[in-house]
Amino acid sequence: MTNKRPVAIYWGSSCGGCEISVANLHDHLLDFDANFQLVFCPCLVDTKVDDVRAMPDGAIEVTLFNGAIRTDENEEMAHLMRRKSKVLVAYGACASSGSIPALSNLHRREDHFRAAYLDNPSIDNPEGVLPTTSTNVAEGELKLPRFHDRVRTLAQVVPVDYFVPGCPPESHQLWGILELLIAGGPLPPRGSLLGGGRKTVCDECARERHDKKIDRIRRPYEFAPDPKTCLLEQGLLCMGVATRDGCGALCPQANMPCNGCYGIPEGVLDQGAKMASTLGSILDIEPLKGLPEEAIRRHIDAILDGMPDYAGTFYKFTLASSLLEGALGKRTPEVKG
Repeated sequence: MTNKRPVAIYWGSSCGGCEISVANLHDHLLDFDANFQLVFCPCLVDTKVDDVRAMPDGAIEVTLFNGAIRTDENEEMAHLMRRKSKVLVAYGACASSGSIPALSNLHRREDHFRAAYLDNPSIDNPEGVLPTTSTNVAEGELKLPRFHDRVRTLAQVVPVDYFVPGCPPESHQLWGILELLIAGGPLPPRGSLLGGGRKTVCDECARERHDKKIDRIRRPYEFAPDPKTCLLEQGLLCMGVATRDGCGALCPQANMPCNGCYGIPEGVLDQGAKMASTLGSILDIEPLKGLPEEAIRRHIDAILDGMPDYAGTFYKFTLASSLLEGALGKRTPEVKG
């Protein structure tokens, strides 16, 4: 009989980077092992889903659910882990706000299948076979989970207790949560965001800021940015002004623009809209005064040509939870418990 707290880690539609953040606990892994029993984690523990189904409801102290909801399997596991867990955490950007998997909401399911199985130059599929949920073979029936029309966040499917931002979250933030559980609480109010601040990445960035006026948008591969000056002032699309703080401005520290993985800052309704309005306010239009309207339009278009992917830039991590939510359907509200 063990007194260790039962913990689960599960991924939906994601890359596995959140599991790496757990491995990055380093020395704290010993403390983790001393206090917690990993009862379900498909990439580390050979517990089967039926074993989880057999557990009493609420038997798991906390589940870190990373990844968005893309398939029937993701949705079924979201409901199962919600039922079996006292505390369900949307762990990382995909579970919290959809992240990169949700960019597929800009296209239809049929478009994805066509690109992956029919028009892909590396595919040899002369009969045009597409995946189905059920296929009969000599050995029996093979089943695949249904591929949903759109990607949703975890909170758009089941009630979530806490949200942890980041792609992936920082390991010290994870340890802060686990320490709280070890100490026995008290836990923050349900629905709280853990590991993030209340301001923006710009507020924790040490770079010098001046009057922002840019006459072109530049890509990181085009030049070596000045290491002390605001990256946005140098023409790089740094999302710091539209991104929640808490990471320590790690990307700007490494001379790379923030790409927005901590999501929407306090008081901002839509990350992409905030960044678009910021960009509109810093474009240098002084040289355009007195020019014909058509000349102004061409000049602005030339500046914006430096950004080849608007949606992928402004909504890289928050499309599923944004006002737009993609090109398919209406906005999906969170599920309240």
